Amino acid sequence: MKQQDSVTKETGAGQALHGGSTGNGQDMQGNLTKIESLQQLVEKTPPGHLDYLKYQMQLGQAFQSRYDESEDLEDLQAAVRVFQAIVDLTPEDHPDRAWQLGETALSFSKRYQKLGNLQDLEAALQYDQEVVKLTPEDHPYKAGRLQSLAVSFADRYQRLGNLQDLEAALQYKQEAVKLTPEDHPYKARRLQSLAVSFADRYRRLGNLQDLEAALQYKQEAVKLTPVDHPDKAGRLQSLAASFADRYQRLGNLQDLDAALWYDQEAVKLTPVEHPDKAMRLQNLAISFADRYRRLGNLQDLEAALQYKQEAVKLTPEDHPDKAGRLQNLAASFGDRYQRLGNLQDLDAALRYDQEAVKLTPVDHPHKARRLQNLAISFADRYRRLGNLQDLEAALQYNQEAVILTPEDHPDKAGRLQNLAASFGERYERLGNFQDLETALQYNQEAVKLTPEDHPDKAGRLQNLAVSFADRYRRLGNFQDNEAAVQYTQEAVKLTPEDHPDKARRLQNLAASFGGRYQRLGNLQDLDAALQYTQEAVKLTPVDHPDKARRLQNLAISFADRYRRLGNLQDNEAALQHNQEAVILTPEDHPDKAGRLQNLAASFGERYQRLGNFQDLEAALQYKQEAVKLTPEDHPDRARRLQSLAVSIADRYRRLGNLQDLEAAVQYRQEAVKLTPENHPDKAERLQNLAASFAERYQRLGNLQDLEAALQYDQEAVKLTPEDHPDKAGRLQSLAISFSNRYQRLGNIQDNEAALQYDQEAVKLTPEDHPDKARRLQSLAVSFAGRYQRLGNLQDLEAALQYTQEALKLTPDDHPDKAGRLQSLAVSFAERYRRLENLQDLEAALQYTQEAVKLTPEDHPDKAGRLQSLAHSLAHRYERFQNLNDLQNIHQYYSLSFKITSSAPEASWGAALHWGSLAAKFDPTYCITAYLAAFSLLPELLWIGHAIPVRHDLLRRLDISKVTSAAIKTCINLSPLTCIVEILEQGLATTFQQMLQLKTAVDGLSDEYAQKFKQLSMKLYSKGSDDSMSIVNQRNHLIKEIRKQAGFEFFLLPKSYSALSQAAQHGPVVILNSHKESCDGIIILNSISDPVHVAFSNVTLDLLHSNSVALKGLCGHRVHGQSVSSRLFGNKEGALSSKERFADMLTWLWTCIVEPVYKTLESHGISGATLGSLVEAYNKSSSGVKKLGVVGVTQTNSEGANYLKGVGLEVESILSTVQEPYMSCLQGAQATVDAVKTQLQNCSWLHLACHGTQDLIQPTKSHLLLYEGNLELETILRMPLQNAEVVFLAACQTAMGDGELVNESFHLGGGFIAAGFRGAIGTLWSMQDQDGPLVAKAVYSYLFGNGRQPQATDAAEALHLAVKELRERNVSHERWVPFIHMGI
Repeated sequence: MKQQDSVTKETGAGQALHGGSTGNGQDMQGNLTKIESLQQLVEKTPPGHLDYLKYQMQLGQAFQSRYDESEDLEDLQAAVRVFQAIVDLTPEDHPDRAWQLGETALSFSKRYQKLGNLQDLEAALQYDQEVVKLTPEDHPYKAGRLQSLAVSFADRYQRLGNLQDLEAALQYKQEAVKLTPEDHPYKARRLQSLAVSFADRYRRLGNLQDLEAALQYKQEAVKLTPVDHPDKAGRLQSLAASFADRYQRLGNLQDLDAALWYDQEAVKLTPVEHPDKAMRLQNLAISFADRYRRLGNLQDLEAALQYKQEAVKLTPEDHPDKAGRLQNLAASFGDRYQRLGNLQDLDAALRYDQEAVKLTPVDHPHKARRLQNLAISFADRYRRLGNLQDLEAALQYNQEAVILTPEDHPDKAGRLQNLAASFGERYERLGNFQDLETALQYNQEAVKLTPEDHPDKAGRLQNLAVSFADRYRRLGNFQDNEAAVQYTQEAVKLTPEDHPDKARRLQNLAASFGGRYQRLGNLQDLDAALQYTQEAVKLTPVDHPDKARRLQNLAISFADRYRRLGNLQDNEAALQHNQEAVILTPEDHPDKAGRLQNLAASFGERYQRLGNFQDLEAALQYKQEAVKLTPEDHPDRARRLQSLAVSIADRYRRLGNLQDLEAAVQYRQEAVKLTPENHPDKAERLQNLAASFAERYQRLGNLQDLEAALQYDQEAVKLTPEDHPDKAGRLQSLAISFSNRYQRLGNIQDNEAALQYDQEAVKLTPEDHPDKARRLQSLAVSFAGRYQRLGNLQDLEAALQYTQEALKLTPDDHPDKAGRLQSLAVSFAERYRRLENLQDLEAALQYTQEAVKLTPEDHPDKAGRLQSLAHSLAHRYERFQNLNDLQNIHQYYSLSFKITSSAPEASWGAALHWGSLAAKFDPTYCITAYLAAFSLLPELLWIGHAIPVRHDLLRRLDISKVTSAAIKTCINLSPLTCIVEILEQGLATTFQQMLQLKTAVDGLSDEYAQKFKQLSMKLYSKGSDDSMSIVNQRNHLIKEIRKQAGFEFFLLPKSYSALSQAAQHGPVVILNSHKESCDGIIILNSISDPVHVAFSNVTLDLLHSNSVALKGLCGHRVHGQSVSSRLFGNKEGALSSKERFADMLTWLWTCIVEPVYKTLESHGISGATLGSLVEAYNKSSSGVKKLGVVGVTQTNSEGANYLKGVGLEVESILSTVQEPYMSCLQGAQATVDAVKTQLQNCSWLHLACHGTQDLIQPTKSHLLLYEGNLELETILRMPLQNAEVVFLAACQTAMGDGELVNESFHLGGGFIAAGFRGAIGTLWSMQDQDGPLVAKAVYSYLFGNGRQPQATDAAEALHLAVKELRERNVSHERWVPFIHMGI
């Protein structure tokens, strides 16, 4: 940096001396004589005398004058003491007070300049402020005193760096200049002083206007200064410095030439013996050095060296600027070394730098700068010779320089940058990652400390780019590479028009504007980015290697503008330029994948706009190619997987294929997994993953998916800074997840949370933001949800208002237009239901019709919108009974169920509404409506879900009740064959799904049969994590199987002709209970139509009361028996229940069983054996059928859960069934593993142990074995190839769930679902002595006389055993609980 003239206070600016001159111009001897005379006068004059202060004042000035000539500190100290004494003696209102204070301030200022004591500067400033305050505005010395005050502020700024001091200095200097007449002798000096302060502010803040002002005032000062004036050279030199500053800023060579010319003039005007000669030679040298760096002319470098050497030579050894001039000389030797590579120049540079550092005290303000320059010379020698010690020295000196530099120092950033460079070089040498991280940290700090328009900004951005590039090469994180590119682009902004890098730097400028647009959303930034990119492409030849990259960047800018403004021409332009970029990129080019990815994005956006499926397929194809070209460990792998997931999710929304949804989830999970925790895209990828889980929840209804969506949304919001442009979108996504959970679980707190986050999202979204409408719509949904819960009309009005605002902001051709019209229609319909205002109903109809019209035929939301239209028409029909409306209702509902719905649960509700409406107004459509509803069950009760999840949905949708209602509604309206088909879909759905997994595939090719068997068994043996993939594969296989001859209806809902085969060995009776009537349907045989039985004496209330009574009978046994018995005895003192059991059984016979038998008799059937509609797993078996017996008397060695009758029960079986037909596990042998083995090896199984039923999670129901429990879930997953019949002589083995009567997953039913063809169980615990008797009777019948038992004989065996028990005249509660299930 050039040295500039210092600004000193003006002497004589106070007022003329009383009684003579100030002594200026006299020699030191004259001053000595005068001081002695004045001292004598002061001593002789009393303090109160009128002349005392005058003599004192003259004495102080004499001391000060002599100090100016001799620089003897004692004289300055004497002057300070005298002036302080005068101030203390002078009254506040004395007319000379201002003059005396001014002289006192001047003496303190000089002592500060000499000693550097901050207290002296503070005193000078204080006195100057008092002087200005005491001086009237029109006083002739006002300007001079303002100038002195300004200089004090300027000195304090130079010392402390407080910007307020600089601003004050500027203000007072401007006032001083304003008050100074044009012809005043101090005009030039004050202009010069003002210019210096503007120059200081420019160096601090980088504001070009300050530099221009400095230049203007310096030029005026030079113009006002005569050629022979002693300050002419100094002012020329100062003017040169400002031209040099402007050159450094703007790069205009004319400014550099001007600086050089003025420096030469200043040197020319300065005599050789002048004390400033050396400084001006040095400044001239700096100008030559600057021109050398610009033009590369070696003569300029030689001139710089020559003048710097002269400057050093003229500077005394003890001169305070000696070190600075040695440093500057070292810099020019360093430049010549860089040019010519002469090691002697480098050694000279290092030597002079070392001398400069040695001469500089530790507390000197330039110590840090000189240490930094010394570090640069060591670093240069390290690069030349490779000596690690030089690098360590460079690092050490750079660290010392940084430590010595205050945080707010203007050179802090540059020193941090140099320190970063040393750490970066050591990293390159030694590979220590910590050095790289440290380099990056310091470079970031340097950039942060550097104002945007600072002349060194580019260099620091470039160095930061180097560190990011190094880390990218080390870790492969593409974000680091992107950052490196970004900072390099910013570093090269100041490029001439004809420069070969012009295009690249225009592109970089465009990137900067594009980035700022992405952050701030300012459309002008986007337009600027597009403009600069177009210029860059125009300047790039067709065969240039960067042509493809610039076309791609141009495409990105067009795409950004399309997203903002929605102009389709921008999308087409983006697509065109992306295609050109892909064509120009060789197949093996490392950027091929990225350009395919961008091309795919353009196709995807056109699909979103126009809905052309070919565009979506093209997007998917190019994204798949991009992912395929991207290595597993590539830093962009996660981004491309994420983008691929977006297109697959789009295809799911279009076609409703569950495989696409699963693939989207999978790719997003991979993308999140590949993204480091602190990655800037982590939050976005978490949010996208949440969206996929939310969509899967909407499709399959699994609460775990909803919880996962909410969790990922919360994590995304947490990772997003408050001022991030995506904060609003993530808050909205989180609100949607809370809203979904509210809709599912009904917790009002979730709705309140949704409302809160929606409101925050709307608040953060600017009015002109493209997502404003979406966020208003989401907010409306939250208000509507709260209205549904609390019924507050204000919430409904708010929902309507925000939906209308959202719709208003949505262009007519926007892809979300239809959805928002639909939402608005829903709000109007809600208000109609509340207030019954016909205008609201008409509005609902109008908007729904518009929504349907705008929705493509194959759109997954088409079904829901048609159903909504039908629903609104139903309201109008109920009001006006217009037959056209009724016909349209049926038409719209019918159409909707021919389209795959994106929301099957909503379609279920719509089908039920249709059925209810049809029953009321047009019964001919009842069966159609219910068939539509039940056809959705396989999708709703998705086989990939765990059974508890499916049971939860059964409860929520109340499928059992719906099935009952459907039968009641249709039984007198439709053929009974159709009703049986509906029943088959609505009864025991989970049982049927489990049994389907073991469906026989006889007649199918070995390839298909084996694959089907493997996939089905995987659904038994695998956990839920892999279920989606397995189900997708299995569904695809089933479609292929249905293409085979004879398998067209494989695993489809069965027709009545197929279902009736269950009655080929005996009639099947189906019972249905409904609040309005209870009925039966009997399938007489496999060839005839079913018949109806009306139970006129049975009502739902009566069934319920008898059920409660039975539970009461069972319940009052629970309290009085020890745990050692499987039958709970009577409570002490309780009445006998014999009569109550007898009455209940009589009622069951008279009201239900007898009407069935009478109906059978009327059709020629008597003594019938009733069959089961639920098909058991049918398989052939060969070989010896072995009975496995498990007897658990106690579940551990301490005697827990003791069962005293088990031993006798096992003995009775052992006495009946002999080897090789039996395998027995007793007591400690009956471990979980042993029983599991027996399950797989034995065809028949007898379990004499405790059992527990879990009604909440049925698959957690379990058998209590020795030292462990065997859960039903484990049994269901076991491949039970040989299973025939199980006898569950355990507690609660056939006790069902009162809520899910048709889905009772008790232990008995569970064993059938697991593959057993039949099961014997108990409705409640048996008495200990009954177990041995019943078991012996059953197995005697089955295994007697060495016969091979058949599963079809089990029911008969149990019938005989119970008959034997009854013949012993036991109580009802001992023989009633035994039941048989299956075939």
